[in-house]
Amino acid sequence: MPGKRFEAELVSGWLHEPAGKPRAAIAMFHGASGNCEGKLLVAAAEVFANAGFLAFRGDLPFRQRKKMPRGAPEDREGIRRAADELRKLAPGAPVVVGGQSYGGRQCTMLAAEDVGAADALMLLSYPLKPPKPGSKPRTEHFPALRTPALFVHGTRDPFGTVEELAEAIALIPARTKLVPVDKAAHSLPPTIAASLPEWLSAIMK
Repeated sequence: MPGKRFEAELVSGWLHEPAGKPRAAIAMFHGASGNCEGKLLVAAAEVFANAGFLAFRGDLPFRQRKKMPRGAPEDREGIRRAADELRKLAPGAPVVVGGQSYGGRQCTMLAAEDVGAADALMLLSYPLKPPKPGSKPRTEHFPALRTPALFVHGTRDPFGTVEELAEAIALIPARTKLVPVDKAAHSLPPTIAASLPEWLSAIMK
C-alpha cells in the first residue's frame, strides 16, 4: 500500500501499512548522503508492508535540521523515537531498526547503548571503515551488542570486504546473519529488497 506522511518530535518520514494487523514493525534510515526517498528504502518499505510489517522510512534528524552535524546524539534519539512510535502503532509486535550505511551504523550504536531499543537490527552496507589506507574499523561498540542483527553487504563495497565484515561480526555476542550481494558496491541494488523479509526472519526466531 502507498506510504503516508508521518511526523513526530525528531521523526519525519513515510509510513507503509500492511493490509491487516502488523506481525512486526521496522524503521529504516538512509546513509550520510541520502534521505528517505532513496530507491532501496522505498522498495524495502513496500516489500515489508506486503510481508505484514508496519514499515517506516525516515529522515534522520541531521537531514531534518540543516545546522545539525552528522553523528550528533539527536540522530540516535530520532531512531529511538521512531521505534517508540511504531510500538504505539503496533503494540506487542517486535520492532526492528536499521538502514543504509551511516543510518545502519547509528542503529547499532543505539542498540549497544540500550539493549531494549529494538528487537532486531537490519544493516545494509554497514560502513566498516573509511575507504582509505590505515582506517580503523568502526566496531568499538560491537562487543556490547545484544540485539540480533542482519548484515547485507556488497562484495565490491569499498568500505570493507565481506571477509573483513565477517571477522568484525564475530565480535557481536548475539545472533547474526551476513548476506553477501555479488558484485554490488556500497549502494546495494533495490532488487535485493524482495529478499529482506526472508533474510531478517532468520535472526528473529
